[in-house]
Amino acid sequence: MASPWVINIREMGRHPGAMRAYQRAIPAPEGFGLEVIGIPEGSPIELDLRLESATEGVYVSGSASAAVEGECARCLEPIAYPLTVRMGELFAYPDSATEATTDEDEVSRVVDDLVDTEEMVRDAVLLALPLAPLCQEDCRGLCVECGERWAELGPDHSHETLDPRWAALQGKLTSDADSAVDTDTE
Repeated sequence: MASPWVINIREMGRHPGAMRAYQRAIPAPEGFGLEVIGIPEGSPIELDLRLESATEGVYVSGSASAAVEGECARCLEPIAYPLTVRMGELFAYPDSATEATTDEDEVSRVVDDLVDTEEMVRDAVLLALPLAPLCQEDCRGLCVECGERWAELGPDHSHETLDPRWAALQGKLTSDADSAVDTDTE
């Protein structure tokens, strides 16, 4: 069975100007994203593409839409939002001047009248995803002392930290204050 990402262009022929619209929902394969954010495996990716025959190959343009899920890089809260990416790429015909003058990995190729759009869509999605996704632009992250989200803590939240070099003095001051209270009550 052929991959759902592959489009047969045989019926278009090699007539410059021939055009075909292509729409399909394809389940996302594993690893369609970055480590902390991406399209979950099996989630639908809606393709809305336009294939146009040119002298050197087939120009594929359009958009891909999907739901993205991940976690905030600062506070680790789950985030989800819709993503739509625009893309366009020339798939060179075999024996064309474009194929002859470019490296194999530089331009996509038409193979046996088939165009495989998976890599083009994957590249567009990966480039659109943030490397450090945030739940909100001004997310302050987590408190380094208690690990709670700053967004859920009050404005007066703090942790008293005592420099260990002063710890002995703090103990002396506390015992002196306690004895002063004891003498005042007698």
